[in-house]
Amino acid sequence: MALTEPLLRALIVDDEEPGRVNLRCLLAAHPGWLLAGECANAAQARAVLAATPVDVVFLDIRMPHESGLELARSIGQQDAPPLVIFVTAYDTHATDAFDVHALDYLLKPVRRERLAKALERAAHMLALRQRGPYAEAMRAWMQAQAQPGYLQHLTVRSVGSIERVALDDVFWIGAANNYVELHMAKRTVLHRATLSQLEANLDPQRFLRVHRRAIVRADQIGTLSVVGDGSYLLRLRCGAEVGVSESHVQAVRDRCV
Repeated sequence: MALTEPLLRALIVDDEEPGRVNLRCLLAAHPGWLLAGECANAAQARAVLAATPVDVVFLDIRMPHESGLELARSIGQQDAPPLVIFVTAYDTHATDAFDVHALDYLLKPVRRERLAKALERAAHMLALRQRGPYAEAMRAWMQAQAQPGYLQHLTVRSVGSIERVALDDVFWIGAANNYVELHMAKRTVLHRATLSQLEANLDPQRFLRVHRRAIVRADQIGTLSVVGDGSYLLRLRCGAEVGVSESHVQAVRDRCV
């Protein structure tokens, strides 16, 4: 980021001083960012947010009295809130929901390289005026925490922008390393989540795993055939063809038209 550009203001909220010190020192290495304040609890953070412009909040999830989740819930109710980057000691399984809902997070202890990536993504989103869509992503995530259930939409982040994709529009989903490809009628978009993370949040009556690298929407299942090398190929109603592994063949046959 060029030094002539306006500084982006960050707020650190963590009840543990070592966590605040670690983030403060790492953030100091980024000249495009200004530390707007450090808070040890949600009450202090609310006071700072009411009095000071803040672009990004680094928010610890587990804090006494009022948790980071409760503070995030109120931040997410704003029309154009600061972006929230959750800071957590949770293991990777517990952070799956952040990926699925396109929310950023840092695992403790925060690493220099990971913080740099988070700051870069945040700067892109702020430059593209994505606070509103990010607030929608926050509210969707909060609703999922309060009322666990199967996903109806995905919040997809790409090149600094955020959009909401209805799963009714997704014909099938393919694995792409740490991303998934969402195949729709006229386009394919990448979403930062693994296929297994996503599968755990999909209604098994609506979506079916057919391969370690593919999930299809059940009402798209058409005909199953055996190709020359003895492998299986599923033709979807949209015209796409998806490989089927032997372990999933019977489940696909049970749903074929």
